[in-house]
Amino acid sequence: MIKVAIVHDWLVAYAGAERVLEEIINCYPDADLFSVVDFIPKNERGFLKNKPVKTSFIQKLPFAKKKYRTYLPFMPLAVEQFDLSGYDIVISSSHAVAKGVINGPDQLHISYVHSPMRYAWDLQHQYLKETGLDRGLKGWLAKRELHKLRMWDLRTANGVDHFLANSRFIARRIWKVYRREATVIYPPVDVDSFTLCEQKEGFFLTASRMVPYKKIDLIAEAFSLMPDKRLYIIGDGPDFDKVKSKAGANVELLGYQPFEVLRNYMQRAKAFVFAAEEDFGIVPVEAQACGTPVIAYGKGGALETVTEGETGLFFYAQTPSSIIEAVKRFEDMKDRFIPSKIREKTLRFSKDRFRQEFSSFVNDAWESFKSQG
Repeated sequence: MIKVAIVHDWLVAYAGAERVLEEIINCYPDADLFSVVDFIPKNERGFLKNKPVKTSFIQKLPFAKKKYRTYLPFMPLAVEQFDLSGYDIVISSSHAVAKGVINGPDQLHISYVHSPMRYAWDLQHQYLKETGLDRGLKGWLAKRELHKLRMWDLRTANGVDHFLANSRFIARRIWKVYRREATVIYPPVDVDSFTLCEQKEGFFLTASRMVPYKKIDLIAEAFSLMPDKRLYIIGDGPDFDKVKSKAGANVELLGYQPFEVLRNYMQRAKAFVFAAEEDFGIVPVEAQACGTPVIAYGKGGALETVTEGETGLFFYAQTPSSIIEAVKRFEDMKDRFIPSKIREKTLRFSKDRFRQEFSSFVNDAWESFKSQG
C-alpha cells in the first residue's frame, strides 16, 4: 500500500489554502497530516476529517497560538524535523515553508504552491513598510532574516520533484524564484453553494477581510465620489475604521456577515467589485457562480477567472478614478452580461474538477517515478 504524507504550513483558520488542503485530504483520506502548528478548534475540524495532526516544536513555544508568525525564522528548522522517511509520496501544500521538508531519492515530493513566500520575495518591501519594519534596528534584523529565508527557500526547491501552481500567475512567480516549471491546477471553489440568481438589483457589492492589500478603502472612496451608486461592503479587519472614514452616505459597511447573508447579497448585486492583486482569488469566482459580473483589478489571478466582456471587466490602476471609469463602462454595457452564462464559466473551478485533476496528476507522476527506479 502506498503511504502518503500531507504537509501544510500552519493550521489556524479555514481559509483559501485550507480549502485546497481539504480536497487533497479527500483525495487521500488515509494520508498522515503534518503542520508547523495546529490551533483549529475541535468544533471546526470537519475539513480535516478530524485527522490527528503531527506538529512541530513551535506548537509549544510561548504565545504560539496568537503569535505563531513571529516564529517564522524558526519554521525552516521546524519543518526539517518532520520524519517523513516512511512515506512513498509527500504532498506539500505550501505558501511559506511546507515545501522545505526533507525527503529522499526513493520518495516522490509534489508541492502545491499557493505562492512562493510573498514577504520574502517580490513583496518584501511592501511587507516591511506595512509592518513598520522598513527602518531602524528591527528593520535591519527583519531584512537579514528574510535574506536567510530566501536562501533556504531557494535551496529547498531542489527537494521538490513536481511543482503545482494555483494559477498561471503563480506559475510565473515559481519560475521567477526557483527557475522550475509548474503545472497549473486551479484551486477548488464550492460553486454548488453559490446558486444562480437571474434577477439583479441596483446595488454594487464588495466583500473581503479588511487588510491593506485588499484595497477596500479605494473602492469605498470611489463609490463615495459616485453618490448615485449604492455600494455594500461585507467584512471586517484591521482596516475597518480606515474604510469607514472613506465611506460616503451611499456606502454601507455591513461588517462580518454569516455565509447565508453574504451569498444573498452576492446573488442580488448588480456587480461585484474586486480591487486586490490576488494569486487566484476565490471570492470573485463565488460571485460569478451566482451569475453576478465582476469589476476587477486587471492583475494577478483575476485575469484567469474573469473574462472581459463576458463575465466582467477590468480596470488597470488601483486608484479611485480607475474604479470610477470601470463602473461607468460597466453601466454602459451591463446588458451584455448574462447571469446563466457567467455561472457556466465558473464550473471549471469546481471541487470535483480539482479532485479529478489533482489525483490524475499524482497518479501519473507516481507511475513515472516508479518506472525510473
